[in-house]
Amino acid sequence: MQFVLKSVLLSLVLVGFAIADGVKPEALAKDGAVTRDRHLTEIRDIMRGGRGGYIDFGFYYTPTREQLPLESQYGEHKGYAFNHHFAGFGAGEVAKYRHMGALLWFDRSGWDGEDFVLFPNYGDFGIERSVVTCGLTLTDIRMDWTFAAGMQHQNLEHRGKIYPYEDDSLAYSWAHLRFSKLSAQANFFRKDWRLFRFSLDLESRAIYGGRKSGPLTYLPNVSLAMYNADDESDVDSMRITWEQNLYAQQLYAEVSFDLDDTWFHSAALKFYPDPSRMIGFEATCLRRDRRKVAEDWVEIEDDYLWGGAIDLLFARIAYNAAYDYDNFFGAKGTFLVEFKFNLATVDGWLFNRGASRSAPMETDVIRQYDKKSKPGEITPLNSSSGAPKTIEAKGIRYEKAGKSGSAEGGN
Repeated sequence: MQFVLKSVLLSLVLVGFAIADGVKPEALAKDGAVTRDRHLTEIRDIMRGGRGGYIDFGFYYTPTREQLPLESQYGEHKGYAFNHHFAGFGAGEVAKYRHMGALLWFDRSGWDGEDFVLFPNYGDFGIERSVVTCGLTLTDIRMDWTFAAGMQHQNLEHRGKIYPYEDDSLAYSWAHLRFSKLSAQANFFRKDWRLFRFSLDLESRAIYGGRKSGPLTYLPNVSLAMYNADDESDVDSMRITWEQNLYAQQLYAEVSFDLDDTWFHSAALKFYPDPSRMIGFEATCLRRDRRKVAEDWVEIEDDYLWGGAIDLLFARIAYNAAYDYDNFFGAKGTFLVEFKFNLATVDGWLFNRGASRSAPMETDVIRQYDKKSKPGEITPLNSSSGAPKTIEAKGIRYEKAGKSGSAEGGN
């Protein structure tokens, strides 16, 4: 059996090597903007509750230098694309119905000629970047609103000679406001906006006080994101994302559209055996442009990538999945393994980010001793009826033996 499993894994890796595309410098250069946007998307999901806590950490694992090579104008360079990430959020009650918290999201990502954990090689074609998002949160449970704001810091540790110039920056700021089902986000670089996102999370979720079943659980979650990549005030691109519960908050469809000439961006069908989303399976389709260049013309064709992923509690295995293509430098044609762990909690319930219900747990309720009961009365712990059963212990009386030598007892 072990030989069969090893053979299957080896075959998958070899297939990935045979048809995998290299990582492009353009994808690595724009990873800072992609990471900042992903941080805010994840913060939006966690701020649906605005209280409790959240932890997430992980890294992608690519075992060989041939798996994701870099393709530049100088040729193909063997090396490792990497992403190490961590996120944490915690909030506590500071007044009645009021919760205040703090959050921190951190990513270190890029490409390097050698594999590493802490200290990269800093080669001629490498790029290492870290992005930090931090902030404070305030939530009012009774009024059902959350406000969060903070800073984003980009640190370019090393930039190889093939990448465009960019500075380290502490000039990014962000804000998030949620009222009931509606939320809005904004991201700024100094005085210029970079992102506006508006979301309607209409789906009823039990972990936030909603319903476990019924028509309200089939309402959609919709978001509109508007991006601006330069100092001008115009909108460079817009994306609409629609998430729809199809069955029992276990089967979902998710579709994204870009409001330009291309329109369709990606679609995903996701299945979660339990609504807590501890385990998930997804099949995806993503549209990308493929350019055919000749001496006097450029032709753009549609290229549809079909893939999927298996998401476990401690690992995620994916091939051509739309999420990895968008967030891991356009990785195509190779199997990716992400070792990770993430868990959220609200009011003591545990679940994965974006879930509708908590993880299944058994709670033993033990009836405590009734202090108001009369002395000598005992309340059984395993009482099955609604009212506690009592047993009155009157004791046993012993009398001295009479002349006949017998003992007489009674209640």
